[in-house]
Amino acid sequence: MSRPVVTLGVSLKMYFGYQQTLDWSRAIAALLREHPQVRSGAIDVFVIPSFPMLAATLEIFQGLATVGAQNLAWEDQGAWTGEVSPHVLAEMGCQVAEIGHAERRRYFAETDRQIADKTAAAWRNGLTPVLCLGETREGSIAEAVAVCKGQLDAARAPALAAGLSGELILAYEPQWAIGAAEPASPDYIAGVCQQLRREGARVIYGGSAKPGLLSQLGLQVDGLFLGRFAHDPHAFAAILQEAAQCAAHPREMQTWQSA
Repeated sequence: MSRPVVTLGVSLKMYFGYQQTLDWSRAIAALLREHPQVRSGAIDVFVIPSFPMLAATLEIFQGLATVGAQNLAWEDQGAWTGEVSPHVLAEMGCQVAEIGHAERRRYFAETDRQIADKTAAAWRNGLTPVLCLGETREGSIAEAVAVCKGQLDAARAPALAAGLSGELILAYEPQWAIGAAEPASPDYIAGVCQQLRREGARVIYGGSAKPGLLSQLGLQVDGLFLGRFAHDPHAFAAILQEAAQCAAHPREMQTWQSA
């Protein structure tokens, strides 16, 4: 299958209960099942629920969307109480793993080395890292790019040195925009994401991403990483329609090529 035109990811964080997650997943699966560009692979969707819901979510989205984990251990097995093995995640059928989110860095004191070890563990087990990058304070595009490239280099260098590599999705999430009423401006997002695209990975934007943003960005990004604004299936349906417009008219939407 060719590379998707638009990628839409959703992290449910710890917002939903068990049954609420299943109800939401079934509603989203119904939308995807009827969507021709999802079926063709032009739109790629991944969903990242809480750990206890993984098995049920995998079953609901089978053949429709990729399911992944919000975190993973850097070791495959052993005396790591409370951690979740990347090998087990892959065995279950997960295909992506979120790594380095700002909340993990801030509240759980995750270091660059731990994030690098988790990136290596994901690749070692055939998982695609959804590597979260972003600056803490709003500044210039050049400053944001420098921070993100530093985080990217730190995350993947040890794995590459060990001969590990694989697909990588970069989730650009400026930390100052996470949880805000509005995302970063379209020009700012596009400027940073265009630079990050040079790293050879899909680059999606998160940080208060919501309906209307993808229509403004077009294919200046590879997609969106959605949080609370996708909790309402109707809002997700609106974003999916925006993605469909981008996928249906890629030449018109790829304004970044002439930027």
